[in-house]
Amino acid sequence: MVDIHTGRPATLAPNGLVTSPHSLASQAGVDVLRAGGSAIDAAVAASAVLSVVYPHMTSIGGDAFWLIYDAKTKAVRYVDGGGRAVSGGTIAAFTKRGLSEVPYKGVLPGTLTVPGAVASWTEAHAAYGRLPLKRCLESAIGYARDGFPVTARLAHWRNLAREDLAKSPEAAAIFLKHGPMLKNSDLARTLEAIASDGWYGFYDGEVARALVRYSEANDGLFTADDLKAQLARWGEPLKISYHGVTLYETPAPTQGFAVLEMLNLLEPLDMRAKPFLGPDYVHLMVQAKQLAYHDRDRHLADPRFADVPMERLISKKYADERRALMDPDRAIPWDEIPSYGSLAGDTVYIAAVDREGNAVSLVHSVYGSFGAAVVAGRTGVVLQNRAAYFSLDPKSPNKVEPGKTPLHTLIASMAFRDDKFWAALGCMGADGQPQIHLQTYIAMIDHGRDIQEALETPRFLSGRFGLLEARDTLHVESRFSAATIAELERRGHLVNCWGPWNEMAGHAHGITVDPASGLRLGGSDPRSDGAAIGY
Repeated sequence: MVDIHTGRPATLAPNGLVTSPHSLASQAGVDVLRAGGSAIDAAVAASAVLSVVYPHMTSIGGDAFWLIYDAKTKAVRYVDGGGRAVSGGTIAAFTKRGLSEVPYKGVLPGTLTVPGAVASWTEAHAAYGRLPLKRCLESAIGYARDGFPVTARLAHWRNLAREDLAKSPEAAAIFLKHGPMLKNSDLARTLEAIASDGWYGFYDGEVARALVRYSEANDGLFTADDLKAQLARWGEPLKISYHGVTLYETPAPTQGFAVLEMLNLLEPLDMRAKPFLGPDYVHLMVQAKQLAYHDRDRHLADPRFADVPMERLISKKYADERRALMDPDRAIPWDEIPSYGSLAGDTVYIAAVDREGNAVSLVHSVYGSFGAAVVAGRTGVVLQNRAAYFSLDPKSPNKVEPGKTPLHTLIASMAFRDDKFWAALGCMGADGQPQIHLQTYIAMIDHGRDIQEALETPRFLSGRFGLLEARDTLHVESRFSAATIAELERRGHLVNCWGPWNEMAGHAHGITVDPASGLRLGGSDPRSDGAAIGY
């Protein structure tokens, strides 16, 4: 038996619970639940607060994806809050600027796709909200207007991004001030506009005009028509069964299918019989990841623009075919199972369950640290750099095109036991997100860990964090045993040993519901500033 604990138990609550990577956001969500709000109201409240107090990881200038469980109809619904490429978002536009790829930071990636998160808030709230939107945004407006404490983590990431933030006068004026408190009064006014006028307050009013003025003054790509065209879309989530548990993930353009493909690959290998955190446990998950990510890089794109064979990719039959490539004894060289991309990325995840059993699994992000590292004029809005995921290769299924959503690393999940809601889970970590979902679910399903123990389990992430690293680098937290690390190296893995609690291993959060008592159990990641709070 491996003890996994920091002294932080799972939070138990009889009525409602919210978990997120910042305690102020979780508390705002619970305040809304206590006031009679739904899980959707609570998720909007927490997401809005995170947009203020965690600007290095999320913003209303970012995108969001939702899974919503409606306890009355027993249905899981998907909301696509991915921002679409603007009308001027063409390969030719970048060729004219002498660019062979979409820049990682700056105005161009910041204005290539329209922020989608606010549209997702208003769409979900219109369907399931109980309280006025103004009440849901109350805490976020207050923290933006009056200020909030700068945590050590925010200060750390702000210092790392200092050079990029300094290039944006608006960003520098907000984020590069010294002191224990941070205010963003411009963002407070933007949030007030959304509170008053909903979707129109962001996409078709003074805020929208300010976004366009900023774009025009800085050779950006936003137009008024682009903003007006941004709407959230409802859709169907993906699902499979793994060891009797039904798991849902967000569909294309997100990489949620990778989690399901990995689970299909591993199911016949009986991870329950593999020693917890032992070399087989890690080795087999890494190989499943390599196969699934190869499929992701080959096929994943906006399904409205490309043929994404999703049903085949998550089928048991396809996993049976691909499993033959796995080698239980040796690491697979990356030139045999190619993969691209980077593990670096910043995101927030929120789970909420209300008194009636409705649940939300919500992921919201600006992609890189502080997104594009620009603030759009006097709006206070940090713009995302998610558009950097677009390709300028005309043969790529993920090539930039007007109206298209880029490949998204953002994913959210839910799980059911015996047709009853059991879990909501998600995390930050860009390309690491499917790996974290996989490790957490296997710890709970196959090794009986509760949600907090599963989130505290030592993590590994396969892949590179920088262009100079080998693509097959295996990053492992040092809480893995020396014997496990040595055996992984013997099998040919290029192991990079992190410290015991490395934030690069991601922030993961989740809620489970005990089927016998109905108690909500909340977990929060000690690698974050988060908390699971209930009532």
